[in-house]
Amino acid sequence: MTRPNDEAERWIVHGERPVYENEWVTVGLADISMPSGERFEHHTVVLPPAAMTVVLDDAGEHVLMAWRHRFVPDVWNWELPGGLLDPDETPAETAAREVEEETGYRPRSIEHLVTFEPMIGMVRNAHHVFLARGAERIGEATEVNEGRFEWVALAEVPELIAKGRIVNSGSLVGLLHVLALSGPGAGSRAE
Repeated sequence: MTRPNDEAERWIVHGERPVYENEWVTVGLADISMPSGERFEHHTVVLPPAAMTVVLDDAGEHVLMAWRHRFVPDVWNWELPGGLLDPDETPAETAAREVEEETGYRPRSIEHLVTFEPMIGMVRNAHHVFLARGAERIGEATEVNEGRFEWVALAEVPELIAKGRIVNSGSLVGLLHVLALSGPGAGSRAE
């Protein structure tokens, strides 16, 4: 369902200034007006865009994922290969590069699934999610701190999600998207 933009409901940004910035994050203050007319400063956080890939094996039955620790929330979880876009790369180029660097596999194909904002109310951080159907082993991973990659049965993913073993937003969005495409009524796209 498409809805027209209702300019009366738009939040207006009168200006924005950084209060802290480096190559990884910019924290800012935006001078905004809400539709009610109330005007105040609102924090913003800008992070570089990222790309990640759901890599399926040739049979489409397993997904390549890393079991890894994330120190900020202090959690272990399964994650898809992915990383930040280099300035001269398209999201698809980043997705393919990250798969090779982190796993030692080269995707046979790369297809864009979805782009989303993981914390849309306060953070700008586009996540581009791709699907790779099949992968060829080309060598050892060159990035050694990205976790231990394994082929995980796609049929086990719903249980891993339910048990809190997959909590990364990009991984969840990508995997749930692929599961939805392969479910009942998915049509020819699931083939």
